[in-house]
Amino acid sequence: MDLMPAKKLRFGLMRLPVLDPDDRTSVDIEQVKQMVDLFMEKGFTYFDTAWMYHGFASERVAKEALVDRYPRESFTLATKLHNGFFNSLEDRDKVFDEQRAKCGVDYFDYYLLHGIEASSLPHYEKFDCFQWLLDKKAAGLVRHVGFSYHDSPELLDKILTEHPEMEFVQLQINYLDWESSWIQSRGCYEVACAHGTPTIVMEPVKGGTLSSVPAEAEVLLKGLDEQASIASWAVRFAASLPGVMCVLSGMTSLSQMEDNLSFMDGFTPLTEVETAACFKVADIINSRTAIACTACHYCTDGCPMQICIPEYFSLYNEDMRDDLAHKGWTINFTNYEKLSAEFGKASECVGCGQCEAMCPQHLPIIETLEKVAAHFER
Repeated sequence: MDLMPAKKLRFGLMRLPVLDPDDRTSVDIEQVKQMVDLFMEKGFTYFDTAWMYHGFASERVAKEALVDRYPRESFTLATKLHNGFFNSLEDRDKVFDEQRAKCGVDYFDYYLLHGIEASSLPHYEKFDCFQWLLDKKAAGLVRHVGFSYHDSPELLDKILTEHPEMEFVQLQINYLDWESSWIQSRGCYEVACAHGTPTIVMEPVKGGTLSSVPAEAEVLLKGLDEQASIASWAVRFAASLPGVMCVLSGMTSLSQMEDNLSFMDGFTPLTEVETAACFKVADIINSRTAIACTACHYCTDGCPMQICIPEYFSLYNEDMRDDLAHKGWTINFTNYEKLSAEFGKASECVGCGQCEAMCPQHLPIIETLEKVAAHFER
């Protein structure tokens, strides 16, 4: 099987539609089936899941919506091993075997070590996970091996130098994070290119941030193409980069799927003028965004106080835009009260730090929750 897919859009199964917004396991299977059918109908075949997505339900969704309904060779499926869920050599195989059972497959087309960064790399190395991946490939249980990554260009260079056998790397790349001192999209991308390692892009729309931009930025983009959706610019920006094998988009509705397919079926790279416009939009957004959260929810699954961190951060960001913080009450105070009736308040954070250890954006979550509490609980 060729490493590079024929089409560049990839269906991420991390932000699927749900029947109950307070229960990430309540995936709307019937809508997901419609999304899968449309994706496959248009000739797109790449699906991505992981062990803990949607409260550990995503891999089973992949089985029900995709694997049970299509011939195995008609699609490619990726999943991942996260360092937080194994503590022995045997645990690695236990997770892997359960993933095959959950997905209903004999092999995975792509298998990744999940979210490597400075704090997690020693764990993967302690349990010889890079060699373990190669062993799975040699046994025919995995066809292509790689890893997803959230850290500095320097560490990425070290890993790719020591492990040239890795066939691809998955990086967070979008025009908002291109020059970010935390994410360093450009720097990491350039390291991958220097090593000749194909790149899979994750978070091209930054958890939805780049699908709804400030009015000034929207006017700029609509001036270039009135018909193009705001999100399309972000996906096309990532897909236009040389060396990018595909772009992973987590789609939460059939309408989002239809929009993505409308411009990725027959994809046209951005021009220099269009790329420059994207960077101008980034400047506008960066001047107004208080918390660069992508709502991946990695932080919430182990929270002892059940604080809905991404939702609170979203409300806070909305109030911080356009200087709303100094305009008194907003509807988000009511929204905060509704959420806190179901989940822990921001002020109830005990500072255990598990959320910060899991955050791929390296956000100071504990400190920021204090700001959220001071704003909404005043």
